[in-house]
Amino acid sequence: MRSDVASLPGTPERPNEDWVAAVLPASGSGGTVVLLDGVTPPVGDVGCVHTVPWFTARLGGALTELSASRPDMPLSGILARAIRRTADAHRDTCDLSHVRTPQATVVLARWGATSVEHLVLSDSTLLLESPDGTVRAVLDDRLDRVPDEILRSRAATDRLRNQEGGFFTAAADPAVAERAVTGTTPRAEVRSLAALTDGASRWVDLFAEGTWTECLGVLRKEGPVGLLHRVRALETAAERTGGVPRGKLHDDATAAYVELPNL
Repeated sequence: MRSDVASLPGTPERPNEDWVAAVLPASGSGGTVVLLDGVTPPVGDVGCVHTVPWFTARLGGALTELSASRPDMPLSGILARAIRRTADAHRDTCDLSHVRTPQATVVLARWGATSVEHLVLSDSTLLLESPDGTVRAVLDDRLDRVPDEILRSRAATDRLRNQEGGFFTAAADPAVAERAVTGTTPRAEVRSLAALTDGASRWVDLFAEGTWTECLGVLRKEGPVGLLHRVRALETAAERTGGVPRGKLHDDATAAYVELPNL
């Protein structure tokens, strides 16, 4: 099995708020990928004394341990338990009801001898490649459905955050796990998989440099580092011509790529 991960901060002045892991269980059979994109809060009170990297490290660590050690538990149950465990770590010091309490997008993928399970929450991306080279993108597009004029308003966006009719992220409420996009694919139908934060998926969905299939081809040939360097080059070029079409000029960017063993 080949696995490769890479992550770049959006700017050297801020810590990287993404988190990624690709691991094999001790048995050597199967594996799991966990990818989080921490949500950067605005300046001001967020009800929590901890940083976003503190949150993503603890949530990511819990997800990795549980997804590897509890094959009997569905991924939605694992996410719910990991959120609860992380919330318990700062429930006594922080206001977890604050709409901007630390939170993150989530991609989980877990495979064994017969199946590949997946979970996606918010705007990170999972790619599944079949043996014939067909690539399927697993997306949670609820944030994309929010009109741009609402997203330009912090208050209006917050009114839709983790609310019915809006979009969902992993924060302090375990019930959000039931809102994730989940599914299972027969193991024989997956040759490789990749997980991308929105800072890495820009190559496709912001700059339109290629399709998801072509993106997976870059990951196979150049690795996650190659894809991230391509994104940074596009951002730099965009800066010279008026900036990126939307959002930050440079975002934290993280990618994981895994080729599953032949059956």
